[in-house]
Amino acid sequence: MLELKKEFGEDKELVKVIKLKRIEQGERTMKEFVQEFQRAVRESEYEGRVLVEEFKRGMSRLIRRKLIEAGRPLTSIDQ
Repeated sequence: MLELKKEFGEDKELVKVIKLKRIEQGERTMKEFVQEFQRAVRESEYEGRVLVEEFKRGMSRLIRRKLIEAGRPLTSIDQ
């Protein structure tokens, strides 16, 4: 978080939003990714559809593609 504060100043809301936007699954399990994402959500105070879009953006391309191919678009993070 210190790195973000240096980069974006003391705007706490902006720092929380940027932190949320930087979360990516990478090599982590989906469970680990969800846990980190949910922690960042609590801090960011984001709500609704924006969260789902950020969540999809952060998950691995493989999982995102499989969800699309299965015809099961995400409408909530709990899905």
